[in-house]
Amino acid sequence: MTRLAGKRALVTGGRQGIGRGIVEAFIAEGAEVITCGRGAAPDGLPCAWHSLDVSDPLAVKAAALAIGALDILVNNAGVQVEKTVTESTDADWDLVIGANCKGVFNCCRAFIPQMNQGGSIVNIGSISGQVADPSMALYNASKAFVHGLTRSIAVDHGPAIRCNAICPGWINTGMLEAGFDLATDPDAARADAIARHPVRRFGQPRDIAAMAVWLASDEAGFASGQLFTVDGGMTAASPLNPGVF
Repeated sequence: MTRLAGKRALVTGGRQGIGRGIVEAFIAEGAEVITCGRGAAPDGLPCAWHSLDVSDPLAVKAAALAIGALDILVNNAGVQVEKTVTESTDADWDLVIGANCKGVFNCCRAFIPQMNQGGSIVNIGSISGQVADPSMALYNASKAFVHGLTRSIAVDHGPAIRCNAICPGWINTGMLEAGFDLATDPDAARADAIARHPVRRFGQPRDIAAMAVWLASDEAGFASGQLFTVDGGMTAASPLNPGVF
């Protein structure tokens, strides 16, 4: 399929995980894709790479000038720190809020003025911005910011640009593994978590990429300012563990 044929896209944080999945899905759908991240380009990357720290506003502005006009912007770059409020340091704040909040803001501010008419911004939020994961205070708060910013961009910059957020659930990436490492019994925690998903599995990057393709395409022309939860049904359920019934 070529739902994104003729469109030019930037996906931040495309080195691995969800970002890499979106990069590959966009290319398969015919888009010209650029991605970025800290450090050198990873091996085997199928598109152009920019070394970029999205928390640095001057670097983002320079990248925007170098990259030029876009049809699609996917703000995926983000980090996670597994701590409560009282455990979090100023350095933790700077890291998480810098990447997850300031990074999304910087990219939107820099690229919106040069996006083509009818462009689409897809922000990667999280169910953690709607329901709090334990010991993830800064991450939870940062994703709630992304959700609010998504609505504001849709309201302020439509009809020229649509802006939506995807709220992934538990996706099989390094961030998921870091979360389970906090548990007293990681294997038991994993089994319990899977039991709480009606689809009985964790998500894969391709599951989020499929939603990103749709939101970036003209098929989603009437979707803007919305949060799309993709979590295998986990947050649809009550707190009761279905595995014991």
